[in-house]
Amino acid sequence: MGETAPVPTADFEHLLRGAALRVTRPRLAVLSAVHEHPHADTDSITGVVRANLGTVSHQAVYDVLRALTDAGLVRRIEPPGSVARYEARVGDNHHHVVCRSCGVIADVDCAVGAAPCLTAADDLGFVIDEAEVIYRGLCPDCYTNARS
Repeated sequence: MGETAPVPTADFEHLLRGAALRVTRPRLAVLSAVHEHPHADTDSITGVVRANLGTVSHQAVYDVLRALTDAGLVRRIEPPGSVARYEARVGDNHHHVVCRSCGVIADVDCAVGAAPCLTAADDLGFVIDEAEVIYRGLCPDCYTNARS
């Protein structure tokens, strides 16, 4: 289900420079945390960053996440009923499946391919550049537990 593979620190530095962002320890730590923990919320990312760097403010993590999102290095998703979450899988046409019971989120590739979901039946004059599809159901563990 399309999870990201571990990325060496040198590659993170290259990504930051390629996006015209200064390479800093907090940016490297946040980018690493997002790659290692897809669909994590800000509190979880802050915890991972603090475990790696020591003291870092919540606001600093928010600021880095905003810069990384603006640069297109991470994607912010907001599943209904959930806080904002971040993922490193960017620049492709994928969607998400959310467990109704435990809340786990996973990537799902688009069933059709390209980006047909960007063609609305009536765009009402909007220039559409993004569409979010969220599937809901029970993850395998919750489904098994519900049947037991």
